Amino acid sequence: MSLLDNVDAATNLAKNNELQLLVFRVSEKEDSAYYAINVFKTREVVESKNHFLTQIPSTHALLEGTIVLRNLQIPILNLPAWLGLSLNEDEIQRSNILICDFNGIIMGLRIMSAYRVIKKNWHDIHAPDSYRLKEDSVVINDTRLDDGSLCLILDYEKLLADVLPQALVNVDKDTELLQEVTIPDKLKYGTVLIAEDSKTAQRHLIQLFKKADINMKLFDNGKKLIDYIDALGEQINEIPAIITDIEMPEMSGFTVIQRLRANPLTRDIPIIVNSSMTGDNNKREAQGLGADGFIDKTKSHNVIPLIVSVMK
Repeated sequence: MSLLDNVDAATNLAKNNELQLLVFRVSEKEDSAYYAINVFKTREVVESKNHFLTQIPSTHALLEGTIVLRNLQIPILNLPAWLGLSLNEDEIQRSNILICDFNGIIMGLRIMSAYRVIKKNWHDIHAPDSYRLKEDSVVINDTRLDDGSLCLILDYEKLLADVLPQALVNVDKDTELLQEVTIPDKLKYGTVLIAEDSKTAQRHLIQLFKKADINMKLFDNGKKLIDYIDALGEQINEIPAIITDIEMPEMSGFTVIQRLRANPLTRDIPIIVNSSMTGDNNKREAQGLGADGFIDKTKSHNVIPLIVSVMK
């Protein structure tokens, strides 16, 4: 039975501010780090030796090539190399490929071994400031395993931006879309609040709002956004819309929506979910909790037109 055969439904976890993580390693060394990824971004783990790798010339150095799996041509990214590690030929033969779904983009990450699936509350996911001090930091959050071992959660959006930038946000397309949109005064003169923990996604949103000449304020997680709103009082009227990711340390986006809709001062503010967790269950859950719109992170260039549409 696969490690991924038994996982709880994403929506049930979200209601309790929980998530499940697939823990894995990219090296066989005893002191090698543990890494993790949300199980709902994964599909399966396959043995590398069972799949022929077709190399692609003139591509990014971390793009090893492609394999064919169930009639899909899947690009394979060299995760160990991205983390500054190298595998020898024997290790590559013994390695595995973690098949992932990022915003509908199917790709494989080379790993050494899948360890286990763990359940965590978002309160147990930490985001030390040291991860945010440098633009090139590849770690976004961390947590602890049952034995006290540190487990690192990587910024997979940065990995995509580094290796497959064409798969991410087209900021220039945003300029074209805005030509067809009339920005309401409340949006033009207000400040949109955004909860987003990925520096890569933050950078895209900053570019989008700067091009549109719309004020925005960023928060590294949902709890910081909620704390800021709680301190605003009546000034909340100056907030035309709120954008939130789903996966964030301390407080998930679903909990953010619940808190905003339970507060009389914020219950009518438009909420847009901007997430790489684009499954239908997540979209239904967001809508059921009171979100006004849902956009996947590869299409964030649509976010301002979407805000305008839900403000009408």
